[in-house]
Amino acid sequence: MQDRAMSSTATSSTLSYPAPSAVAELLKPITWFPPMWAFACGVVASGVPLAERWPLILLGIVLAGPLVCATSQAVNDWFDRHVDAINEPHRPIPSGRMPGRWGLYVAVAWTVLSLGVALALGPWGFGAAVIGLLLAWAYSAPPIRLKRNGWWGNAACGLCYEGLAWATGAAVMAYGSMPGWQSLALAALYSAGAHGIMTLNDFKAVKGDRLMGIRSLPVQLGIDGAARMACLMMALPQLVVIALLFHWGAPVHAGGVIALLLAQAVLMVRFLKSPEKQALFYSGFGVPLFVSGMMVSAFALRSLAGAAP
Repeated sequence: MQDRAMSSTATSSTLSYPAPSAVAELLKPITWFPPMWAFACGVVASGVPLAERWPLILLGIVLAGPLVCATSQAVNDWFDRHVDAINEPHRPIPSGRMPGRWGLYVAVAWTVLSLGVALALGPWGFGAAVIGLLLAWAYSAPPIRLKRNGWWGNAACGLCYEGLAWATGAAVMAYGSMPGWQSLALAALYSAGAHGIMTLNDFKAVKGDRLMGIRSLPVQLGIDGAARMACLMMALPQLVVIALLFHWGAPVHAGGVIALLLAQAVLMVRFLKSPEKQALFYSGFGVPLFVSGMMVSAFALRSLAGAAP
């Protein structure tokens, strides 16, 4: 009896605090890449020499990924814990590996840490971090909870993950000045394209979303309709990018984006045949082609600015 009581006490003590592995899983490192990459695209597109700005570049990349993006993941997991109990019961919070209110505590702590680090990037970097964090909380937390509607939620994610990170990278390199309109135009277009990428993540959660009243695009448009819309949202902005690159006098870079888009089109055909089964496949192979086009476009602006590649 005594041994059983001691065992129970030990288990309770173990579950009082989350294990580091559970915290890492909550912060989802695999999701950090898109904003880090977008920040790097903004850095490249700025046309500013990189040699003397490496500390700020590295700090910005850390802020975009392991801090602001990680915060958004923690916030989302806390406010989605009931949905995850249906769709992904193995996640840290519904599985009990993140006990009590620790999911919320981590989200708040990472928000504060992100703001502290952002101060080192000057007014633009700090302002961008504030906007990104506000969007992260507005996306998941009531009463706003933008994710309840796939149109608004995906737009917020696309803006935060791609456009805002790109513009921040360009502004930080330009010592806080407003990025040029060409850079902002590309940032906006790739943000729009990211709307479709966000839809890919919704196919795995249709059952829970329906039960919990979350109107993701697969819920609103049906599986096939949402898949077609995701492809359209990814392809159309890239077509506009290609036209702009030709207009700006960067035909080689435009050709590179064309090649990447054609490769995506081949994968889209496979995705559209079975969206629920192929969404993960397209995320793994099609999305890297999309973000590669972002960097090609960034180098186009760098070339037009006359900076060394």
